[in-house]
Amino acid sequence: MPTFEYQGRSAQGQSAKGQMEAPNLDAAASILMEQGITPVNIRPVTVSANADVDIGRLFGSGKVKAVDLIMFCRQMYTITKSGIPLVRGIRGLAAGLKHAEFQRVLNDVAQRLEGGSVLSQSMAKHPKVFDNLFVSMISVGESTGSLDQVFAQLAFYMERDEQTRKSIKSATRYPTFVVIALAIAVTVVNVMVIPKFADMFKQFKAELPLVTKILIGTSNLFVNYWWAIILVLGASVAGIWYYLRTPQGGIFWGEKKLKLPIIGSIIDRASMARYARSFSLMLRAGVPLNQALNLCARAIDNPYLAMKIDRIRRGVERGDSLLRTHVQAEMLTPLVLQMIAVGEESGKVEELLAEVADFYEREVDYDLKKLSDSIEPILIIFMAGFVTVLALGIFLPMWDMHSVQKSSM
Repeated sequence: MPTFEYQGRSAQGQSAKGQMEAPNLDAAASILMEQGITPVNIRPVTVSANADVDIGRLFGSGKVKAVDLIMFCRQMYTITKSGIPLVRGIRGLAAGLKHAEFQRVLNDVAQRLEGGSVLSQSMAKHPKVFDNLFVSMISVGESTGSLDQVFAQLAFYMERDEQTRKSIKSATRYPTFVVIALAIAVTVVNVMVIPKFADMFKQFKAELPLVTKILIGTSNLFVNYWWAIILVLGASVAGIWYYLRTPQGGIFWGEKKLKLPIIGSIIDRASMARYARSFSLMLRAGVPLNQALNLCARAIDNPYLAMKIDRIRRGVERGDSLLRTHVQAEMLTPLVLQMIAVGEESGKVEELLAEVADFYEREVDYDLKKLSDSIEPILIIFMAGFVTVLALGIFLPMWDMHSVQKSSM
């Protein structure tokens, strides 16, 4: 079916533009009029334009980001609270979007709503945009008549989760740049610097120290077998990537990264904050306990922790308490376990879990502020070691040759 690009005005007078599929130009205009959009310009999309869209999707430009979803939830909270019909509200939001992929998704959701589907079912058709947790929360909001509150809670949850992600990325940006710069420096030294000194040492036929021999051997490996190094690195990366995508590999790496020096504890606490936040969110919305745990396992983004949460779910289904199942899972600290026990006794588990999430997020923020202070000494020592080995490997033979020349004079 041909694709058409349109420009027009919505019923509220807002500018509307996007792409749609229709049998012909007249059919496209009729569809737009039915959607409450007055078309101003409609033209068929050429093959090159389609190619540009496909290339953009290939490089990830069509991906709907968390920021887009947060803004969408805030706008939907306002729409549902004010009583605006869902179809009209979603059409209006789609018309004002510059994100072509998200616009297409929202238009499809609105079209499904017009066909008789409920909002959660319509969103479930787009799992890359709306995950299981999102769809389940919308379903609960529809059944309880609190869709506006659900959108507000989702916006708050995703905003806190995105803040934690950005903090971790910001804290690891400097060490990453240093490691990359160091790797480039090692490559340049081995390919361009050491070979010139090796030729000079060869002309003098001097006995070289062990450090210099190691440096020259490493340089020869880089210069003569660079293709083998690239093949080995490429094969290793591909093999590791493939293994980590298997269930066993995902569980293995999920466990090991929680035990990494310095950053392992930060990853663990950030994961616990996300678990507690999502668990509290779903219990507050009225999701059944076993279903909430099942969704938390999918939202945790760590197969090892997801396996532990699944064990907690099975224990709860057998009749065990939340405290006992969490103690057996060995996921939380004694202080947090005590808070869960108090929540069970008082019947306010969701409130205590929200406090647990706040506690872990404060711990993560504090650890991230200290992260640079912890990593910088290690990087300095590593760089100092590299410079020392390089200096000894180059200057020791030169000193020896200078001593030989002075003794021969």
